[in-house]
Amino acid sequence: MKYIETQTLPSLGHAEVRIIAHTPEAARAVAEALRRCFAGTEQRSYPGLDGDTRLHLTVDTATPASPARSWPASSTTSVGTGAHSDEI
Repeated sequence: MKYIETQTLPSLGHAEVRIIAHTPEAARAVAEALRRCFAGTEQRSYPGLDGDTRLHLTVDTATPASPARSWPASSTTSVGTGAHSDEI
């Protein structure tokens, strides 16, 4: 039996990015680099199963990035969001 994962795709012009790193600092550095290129719409951070850090963000690929915001200003969690079913 083949397992087919069904997920809701981000809206047109957006991409969802999942970052998995050993440390929160490494995940933040990658997220910051992405925010320099793309406008971001969401960012969520979760502890991983093995003590790693998982950071998810949705970027707007149709809109150029505005001046980068600091990590505390951009790390708010949206209501109703959580880890994906394949990460629990």
